[in-house]
Amino acid sequence: MSGLRVQSTGLRTTLQDEGRRHGQHLGLAVGGAADLHAFRWANKLLDNPRGSACLEVLMGGFSAEATGPMSIAVTGAAGRLAINGRRHSLWRTHALQAGDTISLESPTSGLLNYIAVRGGWLGKCLCQSHAMTPREGLPGLSAVESGQLIEAASTDIAPHRQMPETFLPDYTAPLTLNVIPGYQYSAFSHEARRTLTTAPYTITQQIDRMGYRLSGTDIDVPGMTLLSEGIALGSIQVPADGQPIVLLNDRQTMGGYPKIGTVAALDCSRLCQRGPDTEVRFRFAELANVQCERVVFEAFFARTTWNTDGKALIWP
Repeated sequence: MSGLRVQSTGLRTTLQDEGRRHGQHLGLAVGGAADLHAFRWANKLLDNPRGSACLEVLMGGFSAEATGPMSIAVTGAAGRLAINGRRHSLWRTHALQAGDTISLESPTSGLLNYIAVRGGWLGKCLCQSHAMTPREGLPGLSAVESGQLIEAASTDIAPHRQMPETFLPDYTAPLTLNVIPGYQYSAFSHEARRTLTTAPYTITQQIDRMGYRLSGTDIDVPGMTLLSEGIALGSIQVPADGQPIVLLNDRQTMGGYPKIGTVAALDCSRLCQRGPDTEVRFRFAELANVQCERVVFEAFFARTTWNTDGKALIWP
């Protein structure tokens, strides 16, 4: 079986698919790829099924050796990808043979890279998902370890594919997140809502796959006692200090802080590629508009096909 023998995991490397959708009643986090855009592109380049498992690498430092033939694609944070010590481009396919080595250096922008293989990576499955959730410490589902062999589902060599530059994300561009009013929105004062959408916030050092703590103008917190309730991806919790927390893929399943709204899922993907000291702004959005953006996103990856040179996409 071909695969990658991991030499270095860097700060953190996990195996991620679309997440664990059937375990929240057991207290299991959903998990899944934090940046859906880069994750889907990694699989699109290899013509994989949309939810095929990828390696998610945080802040580079990853290196591995191929144990057999395979095709990979690397997307996400802008950094140096080396194959056998020679620099190669991201957002395209690469053929590997047994003994080839790959490495990712610390990115110049963005935080997360995704390494896909033709057919997807194999791994332990729980509740119909390979997603690793480090904070839960589940055996075999915590994080990739040095020396571990990550097996590939296929040894097929994929055709050459390269993402058109027009779709290349800019992880340094100003970031404004769309927020869907919800949960306890009506309990927050007009002043609190105005603060959220007019004041800039800064990403703090307290960030991980569970959530992002932000720093900025205090938001008035409603005086109310809440029972713990289910937590959605992108929920904006406002604890007693008035500093918002955006909850992400490895969030807790239940929580009792007031929630002024929910960041759109595609905007959560944009957020997770930004590091500490980045400025973030919020704006309230209509649910229908957010849903339309997601429909277009899903249709693009489901319906577009590659042209003969593998460098452009065709919408049928």
